[in-house]
Amino acid sequence: MSVRSLPALTILLVLSCSLAVPAFADSQARIVRLSQVDGDVQIDRNLGQGYEKAFINLPVTQGAKLRTGQGARAEIEFEDGSSLRLTPGTVLEFPELALRDSGARSSSVQLQQGTAYLNFKGDKGEEFVLGFGRESLTLKKPSHLRLELRDASATVAVFNGAVEVNGASGKVDVEKKHSATFDLAGSTPYTLANNLEPDPYDDWDKQQDKYHQQYRANSYSPYGYGASDLNYYGSFYNIPGYGMMWQPYLVGAGWDPFMNGAWMWYPGAGYSWISSYPWGWTPYRYGSWLYLPTYGWFWQPGGWSGWNNVPRITNPPRQFSSPKPPATPGQVLVVNRSAQSPSSAEMVQNRIRFNSASAGLGVPRGSVRDLGKISRQIETSHPSSISPSAARLPASSRMPVAAQRGGATSRGGSAAGGASPRASAPASRSSAPSVSPHR
Repeated sequence: MSVRSLPALTILLVLSCSLAVPAFADSQARIVRLSQVDGDVQIDRNLGQGYEKAFINLPVTQGAKLRTGQGARAEIEFEDGSSLRLTPGTVLEFPELALRDSGARSSSVQLQQGTAYLNFKGDKGEEFVLGFGRESLTLKKPSHLRLELRDASATVAVFNGAVEVNGASGKVDVEKKHSATFDLAGSTPYTLANNLEPDPYDDWDKQQDKYHQQYRANSYSPYGYGASDLNYYGSFYNIPGYGMMWQPYLVGAGWDPFMNGAWMWYPGAGYSWISSYPWGWTPYRYGSWLYLPTYGWFWQPGGWSGWNNVPRITNPPRQFSSPKPPATPGQVLVVNRSAQSPSSAEMVQNRIRFNSASAGLGVPRGSVRDLGKISRQIETSHPSSISPSAARLPASSRMPVAAQRGGATSRGGSAAGGASPRASAPASRSSAPSVSPHR
């Protein structure tokens, strides 16, 4: 279904066995997150404009297509935290992203070429179908798998869980640590193997899963998507008079939440603000941004029953100019108002050099053991470049969290000053980068 038929970006709060589900109010079509973009990734938003450059944090809607170029990778996060990852040379379509009357989410994804990894969380009542050729995977329970589509064959490799394949080859059950190869030409229906052939991108997929497992816990959000990025790139604080608030690390003097992003047009819905920050999904879709004169900008959780296409702002400073979308419909307007240039972190000879006002922009997931510690080091060594921040709040206000597995850790290894679990460096790097703070 085209976004042209959707009159507004609003959501329904559904109280059922599953979590709340964002949806377009009239059609019950859903919105999921483009959570990672590495290299040349393009999206066809089903607006009749064909493929265009994809941005991190773009809303992915029913009917959209994604494709990755040479050396490019992408990840899509669903509301419950399920993730779908695309390797280079992959094309994927979303025929259905819907919400049933019962409140269950129904997702249908069609792999047209390339290799995709799916980690399905399997919440009760969820429906997830992954199609390829004349076959389709029907997922009802938690499963982690790889699907590779070649010219004349397709291979399903199951890392965890079990899947059921239905289609021209009949019903085929594929168990954990088994694989099935399907002859798309139809001469030999399929063959089963009790082992898994490795793929060059298996390590990348595992690293991303490890990242999400380590940082997803306790994000004060009813949704799974975006939770791990909030915990890695910032910290929650219990501020008297305001309650639970979140602030990113590396917020330099003059920083505000709308320095980097883009306005994108959706017919029938108008403009939506797309944040460029790696954590920039949940804080711009729900709740509101609030400015505290002593400590800077914070995101205040809430508003889960309303999906914000234009973020809400409370108590801005006098000199602040609220972001405004273009007056003319149909445009894509990129915004970069960085106080310093470049505003992002830089990779220099396997070292990450942090700009004091980057707010995490340019910092790869899991590349630094304790991003909060780096932020405090920069604040100490270059106090004039850092605005007053929540790092100066009493330690009692900082909210520690327990890792999902293992012992206690600080939120994202941050505010409490303790070391956090670390996700492995991306597969493209032979070793983890060192860090070098700079102004």
